[in-house]
Amino acid sequence: MGMTDPIADLLTRIRNALKARHESLSCPSSKMKVRVVEVLKQSGFVRDFREEELETGSILHVELRYDDDRHPAISGIRRVSTPGRRVYVKSREIPRVRNGLGISILSTSRGILADKEARAACVGGEVICSVW
Repeated sequence: MGMTDPIADLLTRIRNALKARHESLSCPSSKMKVRVVEVLKQSGFVRDFREEELETGSILHVELRYDDDRHPAISGIRRVSTPGRRVYVKSREIPRVRNGLGISILSTSRGILADKEARAACVGGEVICSVW
């Protein structure tokens, strides 16, 4: 039986790894997970990531980012849309996370984008998660 919400699983793995002060984490890979982690890297919340092909599937390895005092770059991460409750917004209604200190990640017609990119492209979509 498959997982019902793989994105929530990725976010929970990130949250747990940060609380345990791990340098990196691994999880099963998918195109959507890779794009979400790519947006996190572009926004400076994740140091790096790579995808490893195995016989049974592919694994996503994510390197977490900490500052010099070992404080994590991500202080909070929250799933907004769930399989049971989808949250869609128009381009003018995209929420600002912590007055611009955080980001919202959206699934749009142009792919998975950060909130600033979606506002610049004037596209709305499904709000996947908020990170601050």
